[in-house]
Amino acid sequence: MKEITVALAGNPNVGKSTVFNALTGLHQHTGNWPGKTVASAEGGFRSGDYAVRLVDLPGTYSLSADSPEEEVTRDFLLSGTADVTLAVVDATCLQRNLNLVLQIREITPRLVVCVNLLDEAEKDGAEVDLETLSRLLACPVVGAAARSGRGLGELTAAVTAETECDKPCDTWRISYPTPIETALSLLPCRRHRGLALLCGETQPSPEEQAALQQALVHLDGLADQALRDTVTAARVRQAEQMGAACLRRKKAPHRRDRQLDKLLTGRLVGIPAMLLLLGAVFYLTIWGANAPSELLQTTLFSLLEPLKNGLASLGASEWLQGLIADGLYRTTAWVVAVMLPPMAIFFPLFTLLEDAGYLPRVAFNLDGLMCRCGGHGRQSLTMCMGFGCNACGVTGCRIIDSPRERLTAQLTNSIVPCNGRFPTLVVFISLFFLGNTAGPGRRLLAAAVFLGIILFSVGMTLLCSKLLSVTLLRGQVSSFSLELPPYRPPQIGRVLVRSLLDRTLFVLGRAVTVAAPAGALIWILANLTVSGQPLLTVLSDFLQPLGRIMGLDGMVLLAFLLAFPANEIMLPVLAMGYLSTSTMLEVEADRLGQVLTAHGWSWQTAVCATVLCLLHLPCGTTCLTLLKETGSKKWTLVGMLLPLCTGILLCCLLNALFHFL
Repeated sequence: MKEITVALAGNPNVGKSTVFNALTGLHQHTGNWPGKTVASAEGGFRSGDYAVRLVDLPGTYSLSADSPEEEVTRDFLLSGTADVTLAVVDATCLQRNLNLVLQIREITPRLVVCVNLLDEAEKDGAEVDLETLSRLLACPVVGAAARSGRGLGELTAAVTAETECDKPCDTWRISYPTPIETALSLLPCRRHRGLALLCGETQPSPEEQAALQQALVHLDGLADQALRDTVTAARVRQAEQMGAACLRRKKAPHRRDRQLDKLLTGRLVGIPAMLLLLGAVFYLTIWGANAPSELLQTTLFSLLEPLKNGLASLGASEWLQGLIADGLYRTTAWVVAVMLPPMAIFFPLFTLLEDAGYLPRVAFNLDGLMCRCGGHGRQSLTMCMGFGCNACGVTGCRIIDSPRERLTAQLTNSIVPCNGRFPTLVVFISLFFLGNTAGPGRRLLAAAVFLGIILFSVGMTLLCSKLLSVTLLRGQVSSFSLELPPYRPPQIGRVLVRSLLDRTLFVLGRAVTVAAPAGALIWILANLTVSGQPLLTVLSDFLQPLGRIMGLDGMVLLAFLLAFPANEIMLPVLAMGYLSTSTMLEVEADRLGQVLTAHGWSWQTAVCATVLCLLHLPCGTTCLTLLKETGSKKWTLVGMLLPLCTGILLCCLLNALFHFL
């Protein structure tokens, strides 16, 4: 069986990932490009006598290497690793997508073009002449609708057939681009590398080779940017001409989308609609997770006694039984029970909005606000990711091209609460902020208060972004291209699989990894005594003066510190400390309210605790992700201290204000 490598390239939002998933199924893995914080995905499938390795290149609009994604895509195509390049274009945006195809055609010897989303083009009254496009590009062109599987068989056959073509480039002899323009398109590359590749792969005629070499020799002395702009404009014109020759429309495209965008991105309706939609997501996440969390917690905790009995039968001492069962297992079970149901609801809902094409509209609505605060428009998307998991939000900042603005987004992402902090915030809201309301009104009021807390966290994120942009990360705000993809009905099955496997279980696995040793540490602190007092009490007494200044107490500060590995265990640790127990206990909300009130809590205390819940140390998983993404201990420390210092200062100011009033 012959093995071949196929590079999958294309603009964002053309269905490239859908093609990749449809061809490879579950035979794929993800990672990072060597030396880059850019995600890579590879998969495999079989077609006849061929074993195909499919490499999904980052979605990009050009090969100019102005961003990490463009640099990765360009370098991989120029490396000659791929036997064939498969370029995916959107049939509804053919002219714009052909600009990248022309760039790929200039440097790629074997090319197959997949015109995807034919079903949507047909709904819009458009028809693509595939034969004409194939003739103009001198390469195979296959129509497809990857969401339904249409055309995938023909596509794989065309890819494997292209590998057998002896001289794939000899037939491409259109008037543009000329050799000198081809050289100019490779300006970011080393000149000798571009010459070697072009001469070795395309084998130009002696006249063309001489012209190309002359162009490369004099390239450094020319007005590079002006010439690149000229070449780019000419390429855009050619893409428009090709698109016009191949595309026939019977009606105006995306009429429904434009009508929806007038509402969802308009000045009057856009922001309120976004808040209502996000509020609905939070409502479903919080209240939809209650019953599954209770069931999961009851099930997992029912295994405690069998675990202890099993350890006892093996001859384990009581101390070791407590460390493993009440420390390691109980804490891990708590994290799983509290964290899994909200993530299993939030991530699919978030992915549905992404799949439907709404999240780019969120970035569009918040772009102006982000820019005024020294951030990046795409930071709004990473903030939304942070509501599910701050570690995912930090990783998601890779979509921001500017290194300065990407770092700003990474350092401030933990200010928005992840779903690990949702239960703590909900308890504070239900116990201290709802008064005597009952029934459906109580739920609506709770959702409104929770949305207010979310907006406060967004405001603090913007404030901290502005602070960084005028101090440690000074610089000019960059511009970026944001494409608003068509609204599409999401693929429910694929969304569930992708969100549960790629996000929920992945994040849960990392949380469990850090929660288990934290449980052991907490159990040791609660059971190890110093001068007749548990070490937990000794540490809380040490933090008591600072806690009083912040409107809290030492046990609250200690609970937040011990919840560093997993925010979900903050309330159980607090209850354990207040009740002086040796293990974390399940305390119902009413009972917890009585315990908090008995230790001096009021609504003012709850306000300070809520602020500290939003602004404190990021969890251990997020800190590790920060270190991995930034590659810097210094910036990781800044990302840890920025929210913590801000939270301490704000709590002190609020406490002083409460005493003054």
